[in-house]
This record gives sequence, structure tokens and C-alpha cells, in this order.
Amino acid sequence: MRTATYFFIFLNLSLAVFEEPAVYPLPFLVTSLVEVLCLLVFFGRLTHFAKVTLRNVFWKDTKNICIMVAILLSLTDLAIYGVLGIYNVRSVRWSRIVRPIFLINFAESRQIRRAFRSIRNTLPEITYVFLLFMFSLLMFSLMALKLFGERNLQTAEGLPYFKNYLETVFDLYVLVTTANSPDVMMPAFDFSSWYALFFIAFVIINTYIFMSLFLAVVYNNYKKHLKVMFGGLNCD
Repeated sequence: MRTATYFFIFLNLSLAVFEEPAVYPLPFLVTSLVEVLCLLVFFGRLTHFAKVTLRNVFWKDTKNICIMVAILLSLTDLAIYGVLGIYNVRSVRWSRIVRPIFLINFAESRQIRRAFRSIRNTLPEITYVFLLFMFSLLMFSLMALKLFGERNLQTAEGLPYFKNYLETVFDLYVLVTTANSPDVMMPAFDFSSWYALFFIAFVIINTYIFMSLFLAVVYNNYKKHLKVMFGGLNCD
């Protein structure tokens, strides 16, 4: 039964690959029938669990409530999407975001819930580092806007260079990953090679310092909470 539950959870999550917009699109009828089958299996598993559990215990368990709500939301969204499709009205399958609930809340997923709780407990402790990183990113974006925005520079595609603050924030955020390096620097570098110092300072502070610090804080806090949970706390 555990293997069957995991199989249908995996099948349900895999539908995102075949539903519009999809990598390998399949007809709506096919994906909807598979999803209904998965939901019936989930409902049957929940019904079986209710039969072997005291009623007051079953209804007090938030995991069971979450599964029932996820099933209802998925069926409602499936019906609405199908009706709108009949009348050629485009819509979005918003219930996809509830599918991981099945992976987390079934009784067989105890280890996944432990990992999820560790992540949840870690989030408040990394907030300060994240806020510092965002502050640094916003300040560097403001400096870039003042340094380059008034010089009428253009990118290689002929677009304005660092003229819009939000676009500047996004470009420098991508630069943290070095995905747009050194392209994002070249218009300023062509204007004056000294401007390269701005981008070098940005990469050193945000990519090498903040990202390393962020990773260290996440790892240490996650490991700490995971040790506490495996040390004897009740994870259910």
C-alpha cells in the first residue's frame, strides 16, 4: 500500500509535464482521467485510514484535513477548467500548487515531513541574512542607476542601459549568479574601464560573501533542527 501511494503521488505530480502549458502535451481528457484516478486512490487511502483510526483522532489530525481539502480543490479546479475548455475559454490550472500536499501529508511521508519542518523552522533564522542581501542588492542597483543611467549608454541590442530601477535590480540579481557576466558590464566598461571596479565590488560582496554566508546559515540551521527532530521529538 505504501508503494502504491507513492506511485500515484508521483503520477499526480508528473501530470504537470503533460498538461498545458506542457513539455509533452497530452489531450485534456487523458490527463484529467489520470488525475481523477489519482484522487480516487488518495480518497480510498484516506477512507481506509479513517476506518482503522478513532473518529476524534482522525478529525483532529491536520494532515487528513489537508488531504481532503486538496482533493476537493483539485476536483473543483478540474471541473471548472473542463467547462471553460468546452466554451473555448482559456484558464489556468491553479490547483497544481496543492499537489505537493499529498506528498507531505500522507502517513507514509514521515521523513519528508521532518525535512519540511526543518526547512520551515530554518526560514525565520535566515531572514536577517536575506534582508541584508536584498538591502545590498537594492543599494548597488541605486548606485548603478545613478552612475550609468544619466550617460545614455546602450546595450548591444540597442536598448537603454540601466535606465529603469526595477530592470537594474533584476539585471544585478542575475549577475549574482554570474549568468549574465560579463555582458551586463560591457556597455559601462566600453565607456570607461574604471567602471569595471563597480561590478567587481558587486560580485565580491554579493556573490562571494553574501551567498557563502547565506549558504552557511541555511546549512547550519537546517542541520541543527534536523538533529533536534531525530533526537527524540515527536515529528507527527
